[in-house]
Amino acid sequence: MFKKILIANRGEIACRVMATARKLGVKTVAVYSDADDRAKHVAMADEAYRIGPAPVAESYLKTDKIIDVCRLSGAEAVHPGYGFLSENPDFVDALEDAGITFIGPSAKSIRAMGLKDAAKALMVEAGVPVVPGYHGENQEPEFLKDQADQIGYPVLIKARAGGGGKGMRRVDDPVDFLQALSGAQREGEASFGDGRVLIEKCLTKPRHIEIQVFGDSHGNAVHLFERDCSLQRRHQKVIEEAPAPGMPEEMRQAMGDAAVKAAKAIDYSGAGTIEFIADVSDGLKADQFYFMEMNTRLQVEHPVTEMITGEDLVAWQLHVASGGTLPKTQDQLSFDGWAFEARLYAEDAPKGFLPAIGTLEHLALPEDGARVDSGVRSGDEITPFYDPMIAKVIVHGPTREAALGRLLSSLEATEVAGCVTNAGFLAALCRHEGFSVGEVDTGLIDRDLQDLIEEPEIPADAIALAALTALGLTKPASGNDPFETLAGWRIWSASRQFALLEFGGEKRDVEVHALGNKRFAVHLATGVREYELVNVAENALIFDCEGHRARAVIVKGNKALTVFLGGNAFPINLPDMLSADDEASGSGDQLIAPMPGLVKVLSVKAGEAVTKDQPLIILEAMKMEHTLKAPRDGVVGEVLAQEGEQVTDGTVLLALAEETDAAA
Repeated sequence: MFKKILIANRGEIACRVMATARKLGVKTVAVYSDADDRAKHVAMADEAYRIGPAPVAESYLKTDKIIDVCRLSGAEAVHPGYGFLSENPDFVDALEDAGITFIGPSAKSIRAMGLKDAAKALMVEAGVPVVPGYHGENQEPEFLKDQADQIGYPVLIKARAGGGGKGMRRVDDPVDFLQALSGAQREGEASFGDGRVLIEKCLTKPRHIEIQVFGDSHGNAVHLFERDCSLQRRHQKVIEEAPAPGMPEEMRQAMGDAAVKAAKAIDYSGAGTIEFIADVSDGLKADQFYFMEMNTRLQVEHPVTEMITGEDLVAWQLHVASGGTLPKTQDQLSFDGWAFEARLYAEDAPKGFLPAIGTLEHLALPEDGARVDSGVRSGDEITPFYDPMIAKVIVHGPTREAALGRLLSSLEATEVAGCVTNAGFLAALCRHEGFSVGEVDTGLIDRDLQDLIEEPEIPADAIALAALTALGLTKPASGNDPFETLAGWRIWSASRQFALLEFGGEKRDVEVHALGNKRFAVHLATGVREYELVNVAENALIFDCEGHRARAVIVKGNKALTVFLGGNAFPINLPDMLSADDEASGSGDQLIAPMPGLVKVLSVKAGEAVTKDQPLIILEAMKMEHTLKAPRDGVVGEVLAQEGEQVTDGTVLLALAEETDAAA
């Protein structure tokens, strides 16, 4: 076993690898960029080294700097995590030349599976079924469109070096093909340095089922059963589970055998995942699954496999990379119960899942009955430079129903303030009628998106507690002075105060009367309700409203507060009563950057006429493209950004001429 390893990654996965290394008595070395100098993975490691500025191309992708740190620290091996350099064969070669072990497969194996077209040709030779499509070298747009026409719509355009949904487009209508192709090529080039694509038939009712495989340098290979990753949006996984619901044993055996066959075809060593797509238009059947790709690394969702098998896959990786044989044979492997993983992201689901940034003013992750893998803490910043994952919430139960119930409870116990998250969306998925009974496919989220992203109405109790907090009436006692405990106490009569709150797109004055020690009457839209603060602690309080007692957590910032109540988070703004309203931000005449990003494509100039919903600007953020469209018919008045410019959240990128000016 190694004595010291370097983790060439950051965030959650770096912390995850360090946790196992520590259990095995292996010292760890972290690397970090300027944006991560105070990150959790840096604090967790035995030693850490700065490798460059925030952009990944200048830090986490710098092979030479990582090798220099290995030499300085004495690290014998490098664990790549996932993403970044984890599937870069040149990185593996460079480590080997430097006498450093790569904790993963050989460069040859990575190259064999790194390009989707070549990998599928190899799988055909190995007897593994593949999806019909075009995987050739000709990349002329009109030729590719002709291939798509022959395959039949809908089709999927995929960056051949892609992964994680990047560089992928679904096309339902031939007229949209060339525009979708251009977007997929740009995204492939930006994410992987390779804009070449392949075209495949898009199955109309598919399920994404993958098999965890493991090989060693002694020619052994096994599978650790399947994971169902069908709950996706933008081709990225949202909730994963193991095993797959409704999986017949015959199909499990067939998929496992095919996955092991694929791994052995490339002499695979280490952890890998064979991703299949299954046509479930007529149910799960052993002859209706197709190879999509192989991920030659540890997957984000590997914990669900660990939960049902009881195996530590990172420990397996370290053991195999240090020359050992697989810890178990196929007949020694089994699984028990059910597991789910939900990916908690800083993103705004109602606004098209736009990635968000901000400071985590408050972060409380579930502690009872859930495993939480996270790379951030309260006070950490979510920056625009990296994937906006906050945590992975993983649960296990004896049955699917029990495990899903635990996942919902864990998500309802999750509290994040200071940054918008997808926690409510994830909880809505857990409550989804079809998903709850195992009826899943990759189109579920898109079909029911509006119901899933519908934000709950802010309840009267949340509004009342927000008003009391805004007025400073929910502060815990700060000392032994008895008068400190008399919140709202008046000697003669009830006091009258007003709290200005903003929610639901409106500003409201909420009237509060102090009735006595910790008792208040709050004037709400539904009438006047009386509240008693039974117990007040830092952030948390227990309140009584007309015989109903409940607990809430309230986190107050400078301009907003968040009320966590009944498993939901209710953000409420605190407007400055002395400042004038800023109407410009609500104008329908401007395109405003919804997040920090790079202006990738600017398709219009000042003076050009545009129509409502016409794509005008493509903004790239966190390696994903976001199209900004014209808010109305009109004429472009000003273009305030340029291609290649890095812009911040809220930047005005383009303005339409006023309608009277356009008419003139």
